[in-house]
Amino acid sequence: MKRQSHPMFDPSTIPDDLCPIATDFFDMRVGDWRARRPEVKRAKCVKCGVCWAFCPTQTVIEHPHYFEPSLDHCKGCGICAEECPHDAIVMVVEQE
Repeated sequence: MKRQSHPMFDPSTIPDDLCPIATDFFDMRVGDWRARRPEVKRAKCVKCGVCWAFCPTQTVIEHPHYFEPSLDHCKGCGICAEECPHDAIVMVVEQE
């Protein structure tokens, strides 16, 4: 594999507030907006990390034996449940 002769750009010249990073959460709890929430069946979870990799808002948290979405920031899109190869995540209707 060839190495690049010089860096593509100097990251020190980019302002910090130009593009916020998705993992920097702010005070707004977007989880309050969802209609459905993911529920993890821990007995079925083999901790493969597929839900973590596909989560568009990066809200999936790693625990010692399973992954679980942070419901404060989960928008309820259902991608984690759709992509889980072991059917360990189901989407349930949010109760008020």
